[in-house]
Amino acid sequence: MTQKKEQIYDEKFLTDLFKNKNMEFFVEESMAIRELMTYYECAIMEVETKFNVLNKEFSLRHDRNPIETIKSRLKSVEGIIEKTNRKGIPFSSQNVEKYLTDIAGVRVICAFPKDIYAIRESFLAQDDIFLIEEKDYIQNPKPNGYRSLHLIVETPIFLHDSKKMMKVEVQFRTIAMDFWASLEHRIYYKKGKNDRELKSELKDCAEISANLDLKMQGIRERLDED
Repeated sequence: MTQKKEQIYDEKFLTDLFKNKNMEFFVEESMAIRELMTYYECAIMEVETKFNVLNKEFSLRHDRNPIETIKSRLKSVEGIIEKTNRKGIPFSSQNVEKYLTDIAGVRVICAFPKDIYAIRESFLAQDDIFLIEEKDYIQNPKPNGYRSLHLIVETPIFLHDSKKMMKVEVQFRTIAMDFWASLEHRIYYKKGKNDRELKSELKDCAEISANLDLKMQGIRERLDED
């Protein structure tokens, strides 16, 4: 199941953004941003298709689906500008494509931790997927307890007269990891960032969640042996 993608750009927003520029710049850069966001959307579709194929093939071999859900998101232009400002990068379509790696995002929710690494290996083995960066927050959780496997990859999209390499951020989580991360985000930012007791409780919940993953995986392995 694919999560509905948010609006990738807003006409009035782009008009306001470039209102102090000359008309030629406005036309060229507005078109470039629209084109770039469409390319990112195409890259998401390419990556989603790869995971759907892997899930189907795994099901044929092992009689179960390792991937529970595939979610995707395309960062809004407003969010992109906020990030370029935060990083001190002048906003332009060229700088966005060069310096930002999380415009297009795909999240793969797996049943068990071992499934994450199995799907990761198969995904990266494909000859049109190029790994740029990997951060394993499952083996090395963040201080707050966050667990996930993050990849930045580059993959081609095929246009009518050429192909273009696009970056996509891929996150792998188990159901439990995704549940914890979603609730942690809601609770943490509603309550406030400086509540030490809350931070401690959320980290404890992350540990409980991780232990649950391992216990459920152990049960699954015993069933497979039988």
